[in-house]
Amino acid sequence: MKINKQILITGITGFVGQNLSVYLADDFDVKGITRKGYNGLTYEAFLEGSNPYDVMIHLAGKAHDLKKTSNDNEYYEVNFELTKKLYNQFLQSEAKQFIYISSVKAVVDSIDGILTEDAISNPVSVYGKSKRMAEDYILANLPETKKVYILRPCMIHGPLNKGNLNLLFGLVQKGFPWPLGAFNNQRSFLSVENLCFVIKELLIQETILSGVYNIADDDSISTNELVTLISKSQNKKARILSLPKKMIINIARTGDFLSLPLNMERLHKLTESFVVCNLKIKQAINKPFPVNVKDGLLKTFTSFKM
Repeated sequence: MKINKQILITGITGFVGQNLSVYLADDFDVKGITRKGYNGLTYEAFLEGSNPYDVMIHLAGKAHDLKKTSNDNEYYEVNFELTKKLYNQFLQSEAKQFIYISSVKAVVDSIDGILTEDAISNPVSVYGKSKRMAEDYILANLPETKKVYILRPCMIHGPLNKGNLNLLFGLVQKGFPWPLGAFNNQRSFLSVENLCFVIKELLIQETILSGVYNIADDDSISTNELVTLISKSQNKKARILSLPKKMIINIARTGDFLSLPLNMERLHKLTESFVVCNLKIKQAINKPFPVNVKDGLLKTFTSFKM
């Protein structure tokens, strides 16, 4: 039996939107909206009309561009201005819940230690700054009679979507050894199933307080462990080389001048730690996440054998 809530998901055709709409379909009446139009509904048409929904889940956004080809204004138009317009529509409507999918990058681009919700915000990238602007606008206009949740996921993955793991997956799949085994790091990831689980619990448990919540799988994992999981998913033996750090750093520095595959920026991204604390959301929901980090990642990697 469906719960009597009308749900609107922005960006429903994206990776998270597709997974979330299926995850909620058995329990809620779910509708979607996209920039180009979904079942005839565009953002422009929605903003010009009335809002008949009980809940708005705002997934749509301009994703972080690793190739750095996007115009800065695109981030502000999509991640801030569109969010502002949709949130204003929510405030003026009878809708009771607004869930905004932000990002840990709205706080910092790198961190020493563990990222909590109390961390001082200092985003460096345009992507992070635009997400933070949207957060600030929402937090400055919190209604007393409605629930508003800002979720900050770390790197999301799931079947048929490697996301930022493309480079690493391709390296292992082609049989190249991983040369950075001497670097010890820990990173948080987020299974799309765990994200969908959190959102569903926010819809069901109406006593959870409004606020900002980090979202990550329970445990972090090293890049060396990632290489091992990718190898396992491809039925291959992991090939990890522990070359001297000093030699690797010298090669990366040379790469800054000679356009080598490895430079200092790429070395930092491949070996940095980024651990996200999910304690606040776990305590609020008071239920275990359905997927652990290794099982979730292995499921993602295995899906690419299909």
